[in-house]
Amino acid sequence: MRTWLIATAALIAAPATALAQADLQGFWNLSFDAGDPPADLVEKLPPDTVIIDDTGVAEFPQHEYGGLKLKPDALAKAEAWTPETDMSVSRVCLPPSIVYGLQGPFPFEVFQTPELIVFKYEYFDQVRLIHMDGRGHPPEDAPHSKIGHSIGHWEGDELVVDTTHLAASTITNNGLDHSDKIHMIERYRLSDDGKDLLATQWFEDPEVLENNGARYIKWTRQPGQYVYPYECDPSFALEYERIGEGAGE
Repeated sequence: MRTWLIATAALIAAPATALAQADLQGFWNLSFDAGDPPADLVEKLPPDTVIIDDTGVAEFPQHEYGGLKLKPDALAKAEAWTPETDMSVSRVCLPPSIVYGLQGPFPFEVFQTPELIVFKYEYFDQVRLIHMDGRGHPPEDAPHSKIGHSIGHWEGDELVVDTTHLAASTITNNGLDHSDKIHMIERYRLSDDGKDLLATQWFEDPEVLENNGARYIKWTRQPGQYVYPYECDPSFALEYERIGEGAGE
């Protein structure tokens, strides 16, 4: 009798757990009127964190880092950067890390199962696997990549994603790069009506930053849409050079 009661209680509890796990599946396009981040999401950010405002098509000008405090070597490298640094045939189609790519003005799709969530981004055709099966991160010497290694869990209706093993790449598109020691945590949740996806993206990098950074990002659900191939064309760099040469005449 006791065994039957335990089994029955487990069956009753299971749907409640499933309901807490929001359905994020589908096509999401960046919202350009995100507004202020919800206070309760901001409260979950760790101390000494600045929310930088460069989401979407906006880019910081040279020598502006949105309140991020750079360590001396990182500052010197960023200050020496110019747009021409990346506008070469060999570099213009290099994908950034997801630290920068997450906030770009491109859509993404979510494919969701209990043990694995897949984020498929249009920007540079990047694909992330969010492991939901309770595993940890691999050893520190495991391969690093532009999308890193991500593990996730649910806190009520919020998806929390923890990412490490990111290859050194872009934080902001004006010369500020992170190291391969960066650590990123994202929180995703649906709006009350289910039409919007709200997220905070937090990151720390002890080799580059004196403080921590975060972004607030909002996407809108668009059923029936698809992610298209990005197909970066490196000849764009040659056009950029021609424009620069013409301006100098």
